Amino acid sequence: MKKNASRALTGVLVIAIAGGAWWWSGSHSRDAASKAAVAGAAGAGAPALVTVAAALKQTVPVTVQVNGSVVSLNSVDLRPQVTNTVSEVHVKEGQFVKAGQLLFTLDQRPDQANLAKARAQQQKDEATQADLERQYKRSQDLVAQNFIAKSAADSTLSQLEAQRAAVAADRAAVQSAQVALGYSTLRAPIAGRIGAVNIYPGTLVQPAGTLVTITQLDPIAVSFPVPEGQLQDLLAAARLKTRVEAVVKGRKEPLAGALSFVDNTVDPLIGTVRAKAVFDNADQSLWPGQFVETRVIVRTLPDATVVPAAAIMMLAEGSALYVVNADQTATRRRVQTLYTFGTQAVVRGVEPGEKVVIEGKQNVRPGGKVRIEAPVKTPDTSPASTGAASPAALSPAQIDPKPTRERA
Repeated sequence: MKKNASRALTGVLVIAIAGGAWWWSGSHSRDAASKAAVAGAAGAGAPALVTVAAALKQTVPVTVQVNGSVVSLNSVDLRPQVTNTVSEVHVKEGQFVKAGQLLFTLDQRPDQANLAKARAQQQKDEATQADLERQYKRSQDLVAQNFIAKSAADSTLSQLEAQRAAVAADRAAVQSAQVALGYSTLRAPIAGRIGAVNIYPGTLVQPAGTLVTITQLDPIAVSFPVPEGQLQDLLAAARLKTRVEAVVKGRKEPLAGALSFVDNTVDPLIGTVRAKAVFDNADQSLWPGQFVETRVIVRTLPDATVVPAAAIMMLAEGSALYVVNADQTATRRRVQTLYTFGTQAVVRGVEPGEKVVIEGKQNVRPGGKVRIEAPVKTPDTSPASTGAASPAALSPAQIDPKPTRERA
């Protein structure tokens, strides 16, 4: 009996201990869940600290900025047409010359002798021609009086016609000698700058050798590649002779030129088309072979909505940003990026004047409260402040519905 009573008491104690443990754990779990709910409610109600900027409405020039190279519009290698000896050099290397200016004189004595010989032969044949003409006239009179046969007159006429051909050949020989004599003086075919001169009086020159190179410097051109995605805009800009700027190291202000040429093929390897702009170069700021940075406005986006590029988020479903409403709540809105320039972007889907979140986006939830830290003034991206050409001279173009990002 004592053993049974002891076993019953032990079972009651075990059951009592197990019940107490169950009650304590349940109470603790309920308290933790209550505290977590309170903390979650407090966190959900706290506004996120953000920085915002207002969307602006402005005309944005679409600018292509790439590196280009300076090329001459005309460059001529001056070569002699005959093998002869240089008699006199009339220019110095590095000298600027005008078109038609005398550069070199070759030994003229052989050509002058050949010209005199050709003229003497012409005079001789002309004298023979005059004698045959007189003989033919007398033979015609004798034939009319039946003193000689008509065949004799025909023979004289044949000799006269052959002599006339000989005189014509003599005249051609004289002209050839005059042309050869003209090769003894070499003049500048274009205006430009003389290169290195390695020819001196007494040097024997031949048609295969170059005497000097003349390069035109004013006006001059800059050749630069443009992404093929801007080809149609570039063709339209070329028809309007759009302004092109060249940034030269050492100059405070960029040089201004006009777009004049677009190549007829696109390079399939790098996906660019070659363009060329012409610049006035009176002060020789541009030099052939020099690399410069070029800027050209291919079109403009009139009345575009501009926001800081930092406000745009790249999500799985596309680009989006947060717009702050009047009640200090944030709304996620999908947008379409049309053009990016510097730290700004042209978008579609936001109205000018709306406030967009640029900092603190990671703490914002759609529909959640926000607290604006401080207003941020959007940098001035007008053409006057960026140094770009004024878009007023360009015809407004339609906004490309596809996102556009220029490649430098």
